[in-house]
Amino acid sequence: MAYATTNPYTGETLKTFPNSTDAEVADALDQGHGAFQAWKALPVSQRVKVLQNAADLLRLRHAEYARLLTLEMGKLLSEAQAEVELSASIFEYYVKHAEKQLAPEALKSEDSAVTSAWLVHEPLGIILAIEPWNFPYYQIARIIAPQLAAGNVVVLKHASNVPQCADAFEKLMLEAGLPAGGFKNLYASRDQIKKIINDPRVHGVALTGSEAAGAVVASQAGKALKKSTMELGGADAFIVLADADLDKTAKWAVMGRHWNAGQVCCSSKRIIVVEAVYDEFIERYTAGVLALKAGDPLDPATTLAPLSSKSAADEVRRQIGEAVAHGATATVIGAEVPAQGAFVRPVMLSDLEPDNPAYYQEFFGPVSLIFKAKDEAEAIAIANDSPFGLGGSVFTRNIDHGIKVAGQISTGMVYINHPTSVKADLPFGGIRRSGYGRELIALGLKEFVNHKLIGVTDIDGAF
Repeated sequence: MAYATTNPYTGETLKTFPNSTDAEVADALDQGHGAFQAWKALPVSQRVKVLQNAADLLRLRHAEYARLLTLEMGKLLSEAQAEVELSASIFEYYVKHAEKQLAPEALKSEDSAVTSAWLVHEPLGIILAIEPWNFPYYQIARIIAPQLAAGNVVVLKHASNVPQCADAFEKLMLEAGLPAGGFKNLYASRDQIKKIINDPRVHGVALTGSEAAGAVVASQAGKALKKSTMELGGADAFIVLADADLDKTAKWAVMGRHWNAGQVCCSSKRIIVVEAVYDEFIERYTAGVLALKAGDPLDPATTLAPLSSKSAADEVRRQIGEAVAHGATATVIGAEVPAQGAFVRPVMLSDLEPDNPAYYQEFFGPVSLIFKAKDEAEAIAIANDSPFGLGGSVFTRNIDHGIKVAGQISTGMVYINHPTSVKADLPFGGIRRSGYGRELIALGLKEFVNHKLIGVTDIDGAF
C-alpha cells in the first residue's frame, strides 16, 4: 500500500511515505497502552481541555490546514476551510457536553433489596480508526473527539492518498497537549491492520469506507470478538414532492449532489421527482449544474473540484458506461472540464430500471441518477428500493407532511428541505449496507465504553 500525496488537479506526486514497519506498529501499541493507563485516570474535565486546545489551533492555522486538504484530495478551498471549522466544532461539542454525558446514571430497581445502583461509563483502551480520504480531518475528528473524551486512546490508519493530513492531525493533537501515544497515525498495511485488530490491548474498530473494506474489517473484528462500528456507502434519495419550492429545491439538489465533487457518502445521489413537477425541476436542475465551473480547486472562482485521483475518475466513467450498456440514458449536463486533472464532466443518468446494475450502485462522483415517480407513494417506494440506508431528504412546502414522508423512508437520517448534512451536534450513521453504529453526540461517545453496573444491596443470607 503506497502512501503518497498526488495533487488531483496537477497529477504531480508531491511527497511519498514508507509503510510503517512492524516494529513501529508494535511500538505504537505499547505506547498507546501506556498512555491509556494515565489518560483514563484523568477526569473528563481535564481530558477535554486538550480538545479545546486542538479546536483553537485548527482555527488559528485554518488556512494552512485547509490548503493541505486541497492539495492532497482536491476539494475546493472553501470546502476545505469549512471542514477545518467543522472539525473544530466537533471538538468543542465534547468540551461542552462530554462530562455530563459520561456522568454516572442512577438506576432504580423494583427489588427492595437493591438499595442503590448506578450505570457508569468507563473507557476500554485502544480503539483502531480506519478512515477514508474524502474528509481527511472531519473523519478523524468525529472519532477521536468522543473517544479521547471518554478516556480511550486511538490508533489511526488513514487512506493512502492523504498521508500528510493524517500526520498533521497527529502533530496537532500532540501540540494540543495529548500525551504521546494518545493518538498515533500509522502508515499500516492490510496485514498489519489485522494484527492490530487481534492485539488484546485493542478493544474496538471504527471504520468509515467502502462496503468491501467494511466487510473485511468487520469480519476480522468479529473473529477477534471486538466491537466495531461501520460507516459505509450511501445512495441517498432526494425526493421532490409536487408542492416543493422548485427554485430552492433545484439549488439544493445541485449542491447536494456536487459538493466535494460528489464524493460524499451522504450525497444526494438519487434524485426522485414526482411526475407533476418533473419537467420544471429538471430544467432548473440542469441549468444549475451547467453553471458549475471546473478548475483549480485553490481558485475561489472554481465551483466544481476534480475527483480525488485519476483512478477514481476512471471508475466513475466505467460505471457510466456499464449503466448505458444496460439501457440507461446518459446526458451530459455540465460544462466542459479542464483536460488536466481528475475531472469528470457532470452527467445525468435516466431511464434506469431495477435490472440495471446502476440502479442499486453508489456513484462517487458528479453523476446524478434521476427517477420520475408517478406520485408520492412511488417516490417513497423508489427511495426505499436500495441496499443502502444512510440518509435522504424530502422537499415540500408542507413541513408536517414532509415529516410524515420522512417517517416512511428507511434510512438512518432524513432531512426536510435540505440534503443530508453533517453537523457537530447531530448524530451520523445508517442501516443495511450503509453500516451500523453511530458517530457524534452522546451516541458516538458511548460506542466504545464499558457500561458497568454498580449495585448496592442490603440483605442477609443466601440467594
